[in-house]
Amino acid sequence: MKFIIDNWMLIAVALASGGLLLWPQFVGANGAGLSTERAIQLINREKAVVIDVSEPAEFAAGHVNGSKNLPVSELEKRLPETVKNKALPIILTCASGARASRMAAVAKKLGYDQTHVLAGGMGSWRAANLPIEKA
Repeated sequence: MKFIIDNWMLIAVALASGGLLLWPQFVGANGAGLSTERAIQLINREKAVVIDVSEPAEFAAGHVNGSKNLPVSELEKRLPETVKNKALPIILTCASGARASRMAAVAKKLGYDQTHVLAGGMGSWRAANLPIEKA
């Protein structure tokens, strides 16, 4: 007990650093976005649906194979008819990931609890040399 009292500051620093190391586990993948590797796992193993919230011209220039285009202005209206099974994971993407991050809250509000955002958007997908489909 004397050791704890004498070294309370060292113990506090150790607990704080341990907490910072564990923080990403509590935040989960949604905190900073989904890596391309994790996105591929969700697509292949859990049949995740990829929704691109880019404008149609951006979508036509290049998108994830098999993704569906629901621009930001249409997401809330068309998501329930596009993805009927709310238990399926959804991966939102756009050019940089910024619009997709904003739209994640809309999807969760609609009842899609397994909504993820591709970190870095199509930029990270291209950087990882993953297949891109053009319309």
